[in-house]
Amino acid sequence: MTSRRVIIIHSLDHVRAALAAAAAQGVPVTIASAVGAAGYAGPLWFKAAIDLARAEHPAVDATAILDCGDAPGMVLAALRAGLPHVRFAGTDEMRARLAAMGAMIDTETAEELDLRDESDAEAACRAFLDRSPP
Repeated sequence: MTSRRVIIIHSLDHVRAALAAAAAQGVPVTIASAVGAAGYAGPLWFKAAIDLARAEHPAVDATAILDCGDAPGMVLAALRAGLPHVRFAGTDEMRARLAAMGAMIDTETAEELDLRDESDAEAACRAFLDRSPP
């Protein structure tokens, strides 16, 4: 699916901006954490941020993907937290084992917008989501 777009978030405000932009445009959105965020922010923080923003925009079709780096334990923690969609950079063997346990491991190529350095995150999201698919 090459037309899928992913917005990389670093804060609750970023999640809110992404969902607000998707709501304003009536489009689905995929939100992903920064690389390795499961290890430094934790699955529960990511889930709480997603849940809070979804409560503000319940009609938005949003998929949330937590980046677990190469740590299978973080994937398991994500699953326990109710986050089945993950990125995992570990071995193919471990990826298969985690998938057998219910992890939906993101392997698709996607166009991404990283909000890290955006001063107006919602405007950046709107512009990103408004562009024609690649």
